[in-house]
Amino acid sequence: QVQLVESGGGLVQAGGSLRLSCVSSERLFNRYAVAWFRQAPGKERECVAGITYNGETTHYADSVKGRFTISRDNANTVYLQMNRLNPGAPSVYFCAADYGLRLAADDFTSWGQGTQVPVSS
Repeated sequence: QVQLVESGGGLVQAGGSLRLSCVSSERLFNRYAVAWFRQAPGKERECVAGITYNGETTHYADSVKGRFTISRDNANTVYLQMNRLNPGAPSVYFCAADYGLRLAADDFTSWGQGTQVPVSS
């Protein structure tokens, strides 16, 4: 399994922006596809964005298209830029990694501990 650590969460106003980071100490992290998931209280974990190992292909949930951007550097960090955040129950954002870009939570074996993003109205 790959060790992942998310950061960048925190309280933000509706319409505001936040950038999350997912850092791994895995030496070969650039061989893994990474996805960001979010989970609101009482709801299932949903994939909001994913990126292939080389950054050439990305995927977004319809609900965040045009507002969120996933990217990665050449080393060990994957980012999720979130713009025009909607108010609602605080969601916990997780990053997950595995070989091949996947979109279902059950397909990932490596997860971070999550970072919370409450959005005030």
